[in-house]
Amino acid sequence: MMQLGFTTAILPNQSLEQVFEIASECGYDCVEVMCWPAGNDARRYAGVSHIDVGSLDDAKVSEIHALSEKYGVSISALGYYPNPLSPNQEEANAAVAHFCKVITAAAKLGIHKANSFVGRDWTKSVDENWPRYLETWKPIIDFAEQQNVKVGIENCPMYFSDDEWPGGKNLAHCPAIWTRMFEDIPSDHFGLNFDPSHLVWQHIDYLLPLRQFADKLFHVHAKDVRIDRDKINQVGILAVPNAYHTPKLPGMGDIDWGKFFSILGDVGYRGPVCVEVEDRIFEDSDTNRKLSLRQSATYLRNYVPRHV
Repeated sequence: MMQLGFTTAILPNQSLEQVFEIASECGYDCVEVMCWPAGNDARRYAGVSHIDVGSLDDAKVSEIHALSEKYGVSISALGYYPNPLSPNQEEANAAVAHFCKVITAAAKLGIHKANSFVGRDWTKSVDENWPRYLETWKPIIDFAEQQNVKVGIENCPMYFSDDEWPGGKNLAHCPAIWTRMFEDIPSDHFGLNFDPSHLVWQHIDYLLPLRQFADKLFHVHAKDVRIDRDKINQVGILAVPNAYHTPKLPGMGDIDWGKFFSILGDVGYRGPVCVEVEDRIFEDSDTNRKLSLRQSATYLRNYVPRHV
């Protein structure tokens, strides 16, 4: 059966053990652990690291396994979401190098799943980005195959603010591009970390891809979104998306989670579904962040029952 988890970016002030403890207390089965490199990152939810993949040795692997066993919470995947296709070549090179460390760490830990973004030069078209996509990602996926790690690409367009205009910082935002991605880099180690919320605000059916890409569903994010119809009637879909949509906890937006999990089960998905909290109502304190995780677990357990 599916496993219910959450992404650890919402708990930046907690240690890995505290993350496991909170997950256990809130009734989760797993966590997607963020593994950013050391240093500051101004982007919201970026820069969080609960496992230092650069210094991961056998002793630390054993320590992490012991914590997982102690709290009865597994790791669904390691996560790192930079821009490997940034027009700043130094930034792009650093992103690729660190993601390869994340892949290596996933293999060492026996998790065999690593999640990221494809990236994009947001000032260029999809076609103009494509040669660099192939040049960058073919070696990454070759390396992932050697490590027996499945790479899940999240489908967030990374287009929310003026500095990401007009193309966003992640190519992999829609089914047509996913098809092209997987045709040009065919690999059973290359798939999706599927988040339905990003399709909703793009006005794309978030249920159809579950069948079309059933064999590419490596990992799933549970985040809801609410489209403000009054605002979109004023600004239109060409406005910066934050002008007309708001990320919400599961059950508090426009997604029909009953239909979503019904089809997810029908297509044979039996992997992790991890809550990604980006609801600003719950961001102002550690107490409210934990509350958001409890509320999300309470709601989603209607569709992902606990294993007994």
